[in-house]
Amino acid sequence: MIAAPIRDLVIVGGGTAGWMMAAAAALYLNDGRRRITLVESEAIGTVGVGEATIPPIRDFNAMLGIDERAFLAATGGTYKLGIAFDGWGAPGDSYVHPFGRMGRDFNGIDFHMAWLKHRAAPGVGPLGDYWMAQVAARGARFQHPATDPNTPTGQIAYAFHFDAARYAAFLRERAEAGGVVRVEGKVAGVARDPATGHVATLVLDDGRRIDGDLFVDCSGFRSLLLGQEMGVPFVDWRHWLPCDRAVAVPSERRDPLVPLTRATAHDAGWRWRIPLQHRTGNGVVYSSAHLSDDDAGARLLAALDTPATDTPRTIRFATGRRARSWEGNVVALGLSGGFLEPLESTSIHLIQSGISKLLALFPDTGFAPVLRDEYNRLMGAQYDAVRDFVILHYHANGRVGEPFWDALRDMAIPNTLATRIALFREKGRVLRYDDDLFSIASWVAVLLGQGVMPRGYDPMVDALDDGAVVAALRGLRASYAQAAGAMPDHADYLRRM
Repeated sequence: MIAAPIRDLVIVGGGTAGWMMAAAAALYLNDGRRRITLVESEAIGTVGVGEATIPPIRDFNAMLGIDERAFLAATGGTYKLGIAFDGWGAPGDSYVHPFGRMGRDFNGIDFHMAWLKHRAAPGVGPLGDYWMAQVAARGARFQHPATDPNTPTGQIAYAFHFDAARYAAFLRERAEAGGVVRVEGKVAGVARDPATGHVATLVLDDGRRIDGDLFVDCSGFRSLLLGQEMGVPFVDWRHWLPCDRAVAVPSERRDPLVPLTRATAHDAGWRWRIPLQHRTGNGVVYSSAHLSDDDAGARLLAALDTPATDTPRTIRFATGRRARSWEGNVVALGLSGGFLEPLESTSIHLIQSGISKLLALFPDTGFAPVLRDEYNRLMGAQYDAVRDFVILHYHANGRVGEPFWDALRDMAIPNTLATRIALFREKGRVLRYDDDLFSIASWVAVLLGQGVMPRGYDPMVDALDDGAVVAALRGLRASYAQAAGAMPDHADYLRRM
């Protein structure tokens, strides 16, 4: 017997996660019979400091039919070509994790292998000279990718910086226009179906009751439904990622408008700077065992490039994820399901990924276990892969003599990450797996940027003509520099947009 379809979809919590889910549901799940309800309270604040993204956000916006110009105008958005890391390899060191392709492969051999062999040859230069995104960002320049992917500007990939609160409001307008009903109120209790154990009803603080078939938990760190009600345990990763606090404050806009997120290491964590059209987002991420809240706030204010426009706000968090993202008839998105500090700007992507997978595996009221299990497998693998990439930044550090960093450099790391590092140290190899979010180029940028230098390179490079390869490298390097010089200023480009 075929189970009945989901008729009542209830989203608990607004913010970025809730309204992303609501906007997607309004477009793809509103069949004229299904009711989509979002419950949130104005009295409950949101974390709302995530302002930097990675290129897949463009796919999500495109999936919703969002016009890029309207999106940028509504959210105060700017373009992003990568992340600059200062002081992670060692104090004073700097590198960029750029978006997009790196150089060009040689007869199917990864570009960085040829660079590793010939990097000392005259005119070859640093690896960053072969990323169009990085070369453009140096001069605060931007343009959309060219249609020909084999040209330098055709290799650009980009994401956005934007005001997360404005993005949620922008999506709310679209969701409500698409039939989503917003209910103002706090959830005071939950009624369960005694036969299945599923959540059946939300009881609000004024006594109203909201029935549902499927509940999407976007309640933030509280994890009201998945964690508290369904009892799904939290898998704590603070032994690998010990930062447990952030202090955030906006400041006035800073020019030039560089299309990069900046992450600057300090003795107890790191500091972010995110350029928007109307302001700059700033924050300090730190370990409370190594830095007090008061000192973190003072350090943040002292490091600002422009005057603060608000008072600093402290956020407490634990890094990790729920053992399962889907339990019974509850699916968690965003902070309800897990948290990874915003070092690689993955928070919004993990929400997007969860929504896409839920739409692909959307159940009926029978809630077939195979759908739940596959969702949990995919989301668990995605979280774990991002976790390893973030741990790499901390583990492969060169900040000798600082207790916080010394402990991270000496700690035991997940076997999955240890294998990746060992493979790269041997011959510069990076293997991609099905659950990888980050490309080979991304791994290479961070591994080399953090000082992990291979002992060799792929032996197949020796089959190439050395003179021809070096000449090609010099030509590529010059072509990127020339293309960047012809690109418009980022701020001017935004004004025209």
